[in-house]
Amino acid sequence: MKKKIIENIKTLFYALVIALIIRSLFFQPFYIPSSSMEPNLLIGDRLFVSKYTYGYSRHSLPFSPKIYNKRIFEKTPERGDVIVFKTPADNRTDYIKRLIGLPGDIVQIIDQELYLNNIKIHRIKIENLLEINCGNQILDVSFFEEVLPNGKKHVIVYRNDGSMKNTDKFIVPKNHYFFMGDNRDCSKDSRFLSSVGYVNFNNLVGKAQLIFFSSNKKKGSFFKFWKWNKSIRVDRIFKKIK
Repeated sequence: MKKKIIENIKTLFYALVIALIIRSLFFQPFYIPSSSMEPNLLIGDRLFVSKYTYGYSRHSLPFSPKIYNKRIFEKTPERGDVIVFKTPADNRTDYIKRLIGLPGDIVQIIDQELYLNNIKIHRIKIENLLEINCGNQILDVSFFEEVLPNGKKHVIVYRNDGSMKNTDKFIVPKNHYFFMGDNRDCSKDSRFLSSVGYVNFNNLVGKAQLIFFSSNKKKGSFFKFWKWNKSIRVDRIFKKIK
């Protein structure tokens, strides 16, 4: 009996070690808690974030231990990537946003249009795809397909009565990045210098790759299996993140 208990403890220990290695070096699950990335990421989406895409820092490990202050096997992120990072304000809280500005870039919003290095970014207005939320509010928005300088395309939305139609110029410091949510008027991101601001390269956790599960809590919880046909967003499962 004692031998069996010891073997079970060993098995559990090995399983935990393997899970820790996978989470630290390869993939980490991530839950979308807010509407800042709508319409591309919805509240209730569960993602796999690749940890190896940009190399590894202390934030690749659970609890971000202060054992190393640089990145190893580093790779430069690309403009337009959807990235999970630790907020500079506390180096603990996970945020997920789209990478807009690279080191040295000048970023500005003028009349709800994005400018990079004083050049207006091309966008095309498209038809409304679905309702857009901001917390408990349903927003009146306009949809656009934005095309970044490297050719990456993604859908963004602006409130028709948006409060952030114009911003100052943001000059991205060396070794830092500028992030924005796709739900442009409902996102706390690098435009808010005191709470998020410019994000150091070492704060990047990983690149969002794939939605592996999605559910709408407003239509039913996971434990109410009789409502799964309404709450689970089947069309979003295994959807690649662009």
